[in-house]
Amino acid sequence: MSMPSSPPSRDDSPTDPPGSPGSPRERGPLGLRTRKRAYFIMMGACLVLIVLAWMVVDRFSIVAAVIMSVVALVIPPFAAIVGNAGPANRQ
Repeated sequence: MSMPSSPPSRDDSPTDPPGSPGSPRERGPLGLRTRKRAYFIMMGACLVLIVLAWMVVDRFSIVAAVIMSVVALVIPPFAAIVGNAGPANRQ
């Protein structure tokens, strides 16, 4: 077993600056534009699921259409949470 040639540093901080590639991204609140985009994508997926469930899938399987509707029912609360998650909306 070989020993390391240099002693370990006293602090465990990374040597790379925070913005360098390969360093972990800092966590923070999402921007307004990102939150709006995520909200509209989730709500669009909800509408697509409902329309597909009751215009196409119900002809083949009622159970699958009901499951798609239940999934579409769960999406709007999460979309509202994501849409209101930023610091700009806190009072």
